Amino acid sequence: MSNRIHHRALPFIVLLGLVSLMADVTYESARSLIGPYLALLGASGSVVGAIGGLGELIGYGLRPLSGYLTDRLRRPWVLTILGYATSVLAVPFLALARAWPTAAVLILIERLGKAIRTPARDTMLSYAASEIGPGKGFGLHEALDQIGAVGGPLLMALILQLSGRYDLAFGVLLIPALLTLGILMAARSLYPAPHHLEAPAGDPGAAIHKGIASPRFRRYLAFVALSVAGLVHFQLLSFHLKKTGLLPDPVIPALFAAAMLVDAAAGLLFGALYDRFGLRVLLTIPAFSAAAAPLVFSGHPMLLLLGLMLWGAVIGEQETIMRAAIPSLVAFEERGTAYGLFNGIYGLAWFLGSTVMGAIYDFSLGGVIAFAVMLELIALGVLLRFPR
Repeated sequence: MSNRIHHRALPFIVLLGLVSLMADVTYESARSLIGPYLALLGASGSVVGAIGGLGELIGYGLRPLSGYLTDRLRRPWVLTILGYATSVLAVPFLALARAWPTAAVLILIERLGKAIRTPARDTMLSYAASEIGPGKGFGLHEALDQIGAVGGPLLMALILQLSGRYDLAFGVLLIPALLTLGILMAARSLYPAPHHLEAPAGDPGAAIHKGIASPRFRRYLAFVALSVAGLVHFQLLSFHLKKTGLLPDPVIPALFAAAMLVDAAAGLLFGALYDRFGLRVLLTIPAFSAAAAPLVFSGHPMLLLLGLMLWGAVIGEQETIMRAAIPSLVAFEERGTAYGLFNGIYGLAWFLGSTVMGAIYDFSLGGVIAFAVMLELIALGVLLRFPR
């Protein structure tokens, strides 16, 4: 029975990974063009900032509700398909926008779709990943996901270089959008009941000690919040590089693409390490984040590159082993709610940490580094006191 589940679980993870790959080609491509496109449509800097902030608030703030509905409705496919369809179909319509308010609405619809689908998709992914190893399962998914995140923006750069037309660039994204939905419907047809992919728990009584209200899960969310808030946002780093003139402008997005490649590789590596060593592997997240902060702001290109590689590794770990750890902390029946809470806390911490660092940056670069390192050290302390 276990071998049969194992042989069905891996193809399911690959299918969901291909869905994420095509979806990332669609909306990460769009996100790489949103700023200049809104400027072209006449939006001001404050409007662009407000749209970006509101989009992230929607994208993360509604995930606890989506996770709760995943557990209540017991129909994760409905929320997953609805979320993906809403998200990827909104993007090609940006080609038809003739004023920034229209584009803004489509951008927010895309973020809404991501909020709807993510907890339900991660819940289904956890069913299959539990059989082959949570770390390896989420690591494989993250690696496929990041291929789209790197390839999509590079495709947009090529189209703009050859044609200079934003409407053509957005219109082309209808192709990966339709491929996303086609692969998703195939996965739904092949795996109508993905919860069957998870083998029965060996110790049914263990669920009594797990749940979203348990001290273990609350401490885990505290660790997530602190470690995420202490990670320097790439927007602040790219702003710093532009302001100081340390690197030519075209090099900055290339560095980001390189970091995303490290992200993909780190997801696979640390996913495998998590399956072998468990929660102890999470210690590398605050350790790498604390080391990355002084390196990326060092002013030396080689140290910057090393810090950015550590930064990419942290992103890969966050997207892989942070998600992989959740099934070990909560009961089966609360997994959707747990993923929703995790995503909500993640987004809120990301927003608050970035906001505080941006405010400190205007007064003291050393203060930004100290703030980041301090939060990561506190996160490390929280995790070290985590009950076995």
